Amino acid sequence: MKKILVLIVTLIMFMNTSAATMNCVIITDPTGKDPNGAAAGSMSFAPNMFSVTFLESKENHFAVLSGGEGNTTPRLKAIVETLRRLESGSTIPEAASAASSFPGIRIMTGSPTGGAAVGGSFDVYVVEVSNDGVITVTPRSGGLAVLPPGTKGAIIHLRNTHGNPQYGTATRVRRETAIMIGKMIRDGYPATEIMSEVFGKVSIEAGEKYGGGAVNLVSSVSTGDMFTPQKVNETGFPMNQEYRKVCPEDGWGIGFPSADNYMTCPIDGTPLKTVYAYEALGDAITVTPESVLVSVYGTDESGVVQTTTEIVKASVKKDGYNVNEIAKDINRGIDNGLLVGVNYVEPKDINVKESSRAVGVYFDPLPDGRTSPPWNLPISSNIIDIVGNMQTAIGFVLVLLVLFRSTLITSFLK
Repeated sequence: MKKILVLIVTLIMFMNTSAATMNCVIITDPTGKDPNGAAAGSMSFAPNMFSVTFLESKENHFAVLSGGEGNTTPRLKAIVETLRRLESGSTIPEAASAASSFPGIRIMTGSPTGGAAVGGSFDVYVVEVSNDGVITVTPRSGGLAVLPPGTKGAIIHLRNTHGNPQYGTATRVRRETAIMIGKMIRDGYPATEIMSEVFGKVSIEAGEKYGGGAVNLVSSVSTGDMFTPQKVNETGFPMNQEYRKVCPEDGWGIGFPSADNYMTCPIDGTPLKTVYAYEALGDAITVTPESVLVSVYGTDESGVVQTTTEIVKASVKKDGYNVNEIAKDINRGIDNGLLVGVNYVEPKDINVKESSRAVGVYFDPLPDGRTSPPWNLPISSNIIDIVGNMQTAIGFVLVLLVLFRSTLITSFLK
């Protein structure tokens, strides 16, 4: 957590003030037993929606979401105080109430068994769903709003960012989204899937559409930097846009813009399905028996992490946690130009933990700005150089023959 706070301070030194305008915590299983029973997420029309828009504790299974109209420094202080309270054993409402000491700031926090709360400056709906299916949706503004521990429900905050072309839609969309959340909880959907629908509805209908991201509070799986901007003072990925194409049969997939070049799966020819960013968010934080957590190391080349993740998931679905097959599939992706700037991998570069459904891939970046590794030819490269030099000499002679053909023909006839 200390490292994360240092990162926040560093980012603030270089970026303009920004804040999440959509914060949401959803709890569908307050016992904490369902691996997808609690989720939290943030997004906004504003720039700089980095991963620090939600802080998660994998050990204590809580998340802290920040926002508001106040300045950056007070927001940072509110985050630090909230984290201090949570780490020292305060309840979720006690931690969220820290925001009230900082004008214009909003802090939302929650955990699977501790409930959820929002403090400070906010416009939210608190959703509660009883065991017999009764849905209660309550509007709250400012101060402290609480979803009590042991209660199925959610808290959703939504305002419009100044400059958003859809400014003025937040009040309606906030209420409709809260009702949608209540109905989905009543109908038995997990929190992670509901969060995906929330991101879809808000991004489309209210325009607060840039990631941001979300976290599974029970299983401690997050979207990480899938949708956050690569540079400061830029907006993240639009959550209502196409994100990738996937094969519904074997799971192979590829992200945009490379996906524009594919209509069918290169493995089995099946027509590819287009997945929008908010749907990809749900896939990323929802844990299933087929889920694979992929970690990529050794490179920061654009698109490598996302494409490697898709290749590994497809390989595991097809051949299981076989390091040889995973390495072959990755190398095939390099040969096909799907992965650039990295060298071929060997089975020893693949770290598999089948018990936790995790795969780590270690790449060696290519030197001198190369995009693809050298060919592994069956003959020495020196021979290729000699043949190349011979071809150059022959070509030079042919050029001379063409240039002086009249003189040469006359001399030959004589």
